[in-house]
Amino acid sequence: MADELRILVWAAGLLLVHIMVAGQAKTAQYGSAWNVGARDEALPPPDPVVGRLIRAQANFLETLPVAIIGLLLVHLTGRHSPMTALGGWIWLGARTVYLPLYWAGIPLVRTVVYLASLVGLAMVFRPLLG
Repeated sequence: MADELRILVWAAGLLLVHIMVAGQAKTAQYGSAWNVGARDEALPPPDPVVGRLIRAQANFLETLPVAIIGLLLVHLTGRHSPMTALGGWIWLGARTVYLPLYWAGIPLVRTVVYLASLVGLAMVFRPLLG
């Protein structure tokens, strides 16, 4: 399997991690009845850590479609290369590190890691632009 496709498989796993971690944190705050219920009731604001996990998940969901498009396009067009694979691995590695950094509330390093993930995506898209 091409690295770009392997990265997408791991990205799907990372998405599940985001969903599970945020879901468990919300359940810990709001209770099991909320988790298995219709979730129609108004809730108090999330605790700071729960809020960070929710935002980390949302942030991942913002860049995941971009990564999917880039990684699939370089694969389907035959423009994949060691550089696009490296860019994909940089994106995935940075996104993996981003979750615990956001969870712990480490702001500056988290932003640098996010920017590294964007550099990785740029490496993926570069051959598609020229």
